[in-house]
Amino acid sequence: MKQTLSVQAIYVLWLREMKGMWRAKSRVVGSLGMPIFFLIFLGLGLEHASMPGLPAGVDYVAFLTPGIIGMTLLFSSMFAGISVLWDKEFGFLKEVMVAPVSRLSIVLGRTAGGSTVSIMQGLLILALSTLLGFKISGVIPVMLAIVFMCLISFTFIGLGLIFASRMRDMQGFTLIVNFVMFPTFLLSGALFPVQDLPSWLVPVCYANPLTYGVDGLRGVLLGAEASGLPILLDFVLITVFSIGMVGIGSYLFESTEVER
Repeated sequence: MKQTLSVQAIYVLWLREMKGMWRAKSRVVGSLGMPIFFLIFLGLGLEHASMPGLPAGVDYVAFLTPGIIGMTLLFSSMFAGISVLWDKEFGFLKEVMVAPVSRLSIVLGRTAGGSTVSIMQGLLILALSTLLGFKISGVIPVMLAIVFMCLISFTFIGLGLIFASRMRDMQGFTLIVNFVMFPTFLLSGALFPVQDLPSWLVPVCYANPLTYGVDGLRGVLLGAEASGLPILLDFVLITVFSIGMVGIGSYLFESTEVER
């Protein structure tokens, strides 16, 4: 009998992630340490430096803030995949797999929970940035920014799920994810304009999904003139990446077999 999508299963798995976050508040707060460090020390340290390629009228703190939000979403979302390995280790995943719900429901529940946590962290970074002089121009830009945050989070939760579905070792997962995350962050235009990089490196940046997420965040928070690409193009491309990553992650998760 073909299993159908279960809203209740999605909600239960989302609620489990929320309870886990509430019980491990120190872990969530600790995960904000590096983004806050980058925001404060890079933002204030280079605030008066001459940074080539910055959009006219945009200081470095304003330029940096969307990049650090993207960094927060990237790190939080990819490490959400480690919960799959924890569940494999302790047997919870096996119990979920035999439940009469589709595995797509399980993937969507995990994705919803992980993205909610990462978006809350991203909004916290946005709020903290106002203490450094970042100006939020209204409610609509924040709402549009949340849309981009969702898409970034979905993309990298999907990528984390791809790795977690193929692995069993949590230490190996951490090493591989760190190996992927830092180049992804550094080559996204989060810290400096992509257009001023060496010509051979620019195509690599444009193959990076985070590039479009960060550029879209800049466009909606600072104005279209602050983004290197049209905001609509950023939205379309990050949407394609998010659908692709979640789709591949779901497919691989479907074939996951729990032997323990």
